Formats: sequence, structure tokens, C-alpha cells
Amino acid sequence: MIYTVTCNPAIDYVMELEQFRLGETNRSVSEAIFFGGKGINVSRVLKALSLDSVALGFCAGFTGEAIAESLAPLGIDSAFVILSAGTSRINVKLKGIAETEINGRGPEVTEADLLRFYEIVTRLKSGDTLILSGSIPRGLSPNIYGEILRHCSGKDIRCIVDSSGSLLEHTLCHHPFLIKPNLAELSALFGKPISDQAEIIACAKELQQRGAVNVLVSMAKDGAVLLDEFGKLHFQSAPYGTTVNSVGAGDSMVAGFLAGYLQTKDYAYALTLGTAAGAATAFSQDLATGDRIYAVLKQLG
Repeated sequence: MIYTVTCNPAIDYVMELEQFRLGETNRSVSEAIFFGGKGINVSRVLKALSLDSVALGFCAGFTGEAIAESLAPLGIDSAFVILSAGTSRINVKLKGIAETEINGRGPEVTEADLLRFYEIVTRLKSGDTLILSGSIPRGLSPNIYGEILRHCSGKDIRCIVDSSGSLLEHTLCHHPFLIKPNLAELSALFGKPISDQAEIIACAKELQQRGAVNVLVSMAKDGAVLLDEFGKLHFQSAPYGTTVNSVGAGDSMVAGFLAGYLQTKDYAYALTLGTAAGAATAFSQDLATGDRIYAVLKQLG
């Protein structure tokens, strides 16, 4: 089974504006509500690609209840730890102008809550896949993803980490199957701007030496590069299309990559399907459907 972890899920309230004036009353042209968070996004795209998963993480209050309840109609199982205090986040996304996000902080996770979560994680079995994505709420250590992987040690569990900074760094010693930094995250990890292809490859090799099995670097309009476990480099150009949405594109790439790998065990195909899934979401108002992903895949040849 595939398990996705969203430590700090959210309701995304998307508002489209023709203009925005700071300090004045602004009125939207349209609004939409999406239930998600990075791990939940991965689960939704996996479902679009006909793969089942279980969504894990922490939910709180009426917003958390709404997030958990939103998954069942999509055919996605969940096993969230329900917190006794606080409310899950509402993130405001402003579109139609320079895309702007105002992300909520989220509830605080206590030690007791975390122990309940570890009880769930320790029930994972060899052969399962665990995907850790996104930010963390208050109360959790920057080493939390490393600790989660430590609770999986001794089992043949395929672990994927899509995060940044110390959250990502603390997982490397546990040899995650895949990490997926984008260029901004890669630059932050190494403390300098990185855009040149030779530098990207050098950084990917260093991350692999530090423990990552496979390193996938997403480069937006410039496509993606994968350094696989055998030391082979794979490059994939970005497909042509109009970007209308950046939310969930990276999560879609993770889902597409995993689906492609599980189907074929071919890293080149996994990279291509991952790129198609990420682009298909970028070209859509919401997360991509399976039909849209395979249409973009066809364009990539």
C-alpha cells in the first residue's frame, strides 16, 4: 500500500481578482475551495492514475473534519490523527494578479498526538511506500521526517521525501528512495543560487552521496533531471502549454513518478510520467485528471 503524510493539511480558498489595492476593500471575480496539502494532493493524483493510497497526518477542528471527510467521496482512505485543540489551516490564494498566497500556521501537535501517529506508522509493512510532503505544524521538530523514517527502519519500505531545508536534510541518513527538490529548494540546501545544469548535477550527486537513493530535481519550464540509484542521469524537457496553476504541480510530479516506477521499474519512464503529471496540473485549474496527464504524456512521446 501507498501512504501519504500531510502533517499540516489545509483548506485552500482560491480567489480570482482583476486587481488588488492594499488597504482597500477588494472584491473577487470568482472563488473556489480545495481540500488538500501536499500529501493529500499526491493521493488525489495517484487516484487519478488508478493507484490507491491512505492519507495520514494531523487534522484539527471543523476545518480538519472537513478535510478528512472530503477524501471519502474521491475513493481515498485516510487515517488522520485528530487533535484535541486548534483548527487545521485555511490558506488564501489570490489569482488574476501576481499569484499570491497567504498560508495559515496550523494547530499545535503535542507529544501524545505524535505518539498516536507513530503507532500508525509502525504498522506499515515491507513493500509499502511512504511519502512525506510539505511543511509541519507547531510542536513538531525539524527532525520529524527523519524520526518518521527511523520508525520505518528494519522494513523494506520505499520512502519518498518532498520537502526542503532541515526537514529534508534529516532524512538523508535514512536513505530515502527518492527526494525531489526544486531549484529554489536545492539552492537553499547548498546556500547559493543554483541554475546551471552542471551545478544541478553536482548537487544531485552530493545529495546521493549523503544518502538519497534517487534525486529528482524539478526545474519548472526547463523540465527535470533525475540521478538514479545506478548513477545514470535522465533528462526530461517540459511540455508545451499555458501555465494557469502552480499549486500541486510538484505533488503531481511525485505521484506520476511513483506511478511510472511501480508500473515499469523504468526510471526514464517514471521521470517522463512524473513530468507529464506535474505539467498537466500546471495547465489545469485544479489537480490534473488521468486523461489530462496521459494527453500530456503523449506530447512528450
